[in-house]
Amino acid sequence: MAAEILILDEQAVGELLDPAGCLAAVERALVAIARGEVHLPLRAIIRPPGDETLIGLMPTHRGGDEPMYGLKTVVVVPGNSARGLDPHQGTVTLFDGETGQTIAVVNASPITAIRTAAASALATRELAREDASVLAIVGAGFQAKAHLRALTEVREFDDIRIASRTPAKAEALAAEHPAARAAASIEEAVRDADVIVTVTSSADPVVERDWVADGAHINAVGACFPHTRELDSATVAASTFVVDSRDSAVHESGDYLIALEEGTIGEEHIAAELGDVLVGTHPGRTSADEITLFESLGIAVEDLFAAEYVVARAQEAGRGQTVAFA
Repeated sequence: MAAEILILDEQAVGELLDPAGCLAAVERALVAIARGEVHLPLRAIIRPPGDETLIGLMPTHRGGDEPMYGLKTVVVVPGNSARGLDPHQGTVTLFDGETGQTIAVVNASPITAIRTAAASALATRELAREDASVLAIVGAGFQAKAHLRALTEVREFDDIRIASRTPAKAEALAAEHPAARAAASIEEAVRDADVIVTVTSSADPVVERDWVADGAHINAVGACFPHTRELDSATVAASTFVVDSRDSAVHESGDYLIALEEGTIGEEHIAAELGDVLVGTHPGRTSADEITLFESLGIAVEDLFAAEYVVARAQEAGRGQTVAFA
C-alpha cells in the first residue's frame, strides 16, 4: 500500500493549533496516562561535551482502537533567544500503530510552546482558586507569550504582571493584553498573585517562598533538568505538588530533586499526576489557603495528541504538503 506523509511547517501549525483545541488534546493525553492507555518512557538527552545545546528524543505509544507511535525530536539552543528564534527546534513525527508507516512530520516549535501552555492552563483551571484574579508571569519569551494567551482562556484576570530580566521584553508582552503590565522586579510581580507562572531559563530559584501568598497556584515550567530549578525549596515544601508525569519528575525535576536532596521534602511529596485530578482519583485543591504547584516537564504524549489534532485540522482544511514515502 502506497504511503504518503503530511508535512506541516511552523506557520501552519501555529495557525491550526488553537489554545482551546490544544487544551482539549492535552487533557485527553493526561487522562490517557491516568487510565494506563499510553506507554511513556523517559526522554533521552544528548548533550555534546562543553556545549550548551542538546538534542532530546521523546518517544511514546498509544494503544487501544487507534494505536499510534509518536516521536518528538527537539534541539534546545539557548542562544536562539538573542537571534529572535525559539530556543526549541525540531519535529514531531507520527507513525501508524498498526502498520508502522509514517503519517506526518510536524514542526515542533509551536507545538512545544502551545501544548506546554495548554497544560499550565489545564492545571490552572483545575487547581487555582475560583476567585483567582491576579496573574504573574516570570519570563517574557516564547513560552511566556503562549502562557499569556492560554491562561486568559481559562480565567479572567484583572491584573497581569510580567517580569523579565529584559524589561523591554516584559513591556512588549504586556502590550498584548489590556490587563497586563510590566513589573519592576520578580518580587513585585509575584507578591499577592493568585496564579504564578515561571517560564525562565534560570538554573537557580527565581521565586522565594516569602513572596508567595497562601492560596496561590504555581505553574513551574522553565526548569526541566535535575540540576536546574525556578523555585526555592521552601516554596516546594509548602505546596501540594502535582506533576504531569511522576516518573519524569523523580528523574528530571530539579525543583523536586534539589529540595529532596536538601532534606526539605520527602519522596512522598508528589501528591498526584494532573491526570489523576482530571479523572477524579485525587481531589486537587482542598482549601482556599493551600498552595498548589504544577511541575510541568513536558511529555511526549502531549506532543502526540497535539500533533494528531493539528494533522486532523490540516487534512480538513487542505493545509500542508503531502509527500509520497513508499
